[in-house]
Amino acid sequence: MARIAGVDIPRTKHVSIALTYIYGIGRSAALQICKAAGVPPEKKVEELTPEEVAAIRDDIQTNHKVEGALRAEVNMNIKRLMDIGSYRGLRHRRGLPVRGQRTRTNARTRKGPRGKFGRR
Repeated sequence: MARIAGVDIPRTKHVSIALTYIYGIGRSAALQICKAAGVPPEKKVEELTPEEVAAIRDDIQTNHKVEGALRAEVNMNIKRLMDIGSYRGLRHRRGLPVRGQRTRTNARTRKGPRGKFGRR
């Protein structure tokens, strides 16, 4: 496996797909990285030369915020919303859906498992 941005990317996949295993890189960003590094997106990761891996690694470090830095920025944005007391911040604090979804039914992912029936 090639190790890029602290993540082991799968060897048997195309480069453009394997790069999406890195947090913060989606399909379009992966294609941009391949183009900037001069690597064909259909090439398998195991076929990459060390120079191509280095070019991909350099492009990601210089032009993209990924993994730890991106996670920290997202968490700081959420913390800022909670600190200023915005509606979205309150929804984050209460563990409820943030983007306007209904909560009468179908909010189990955010609300957690149901409580026991009849308990008081």
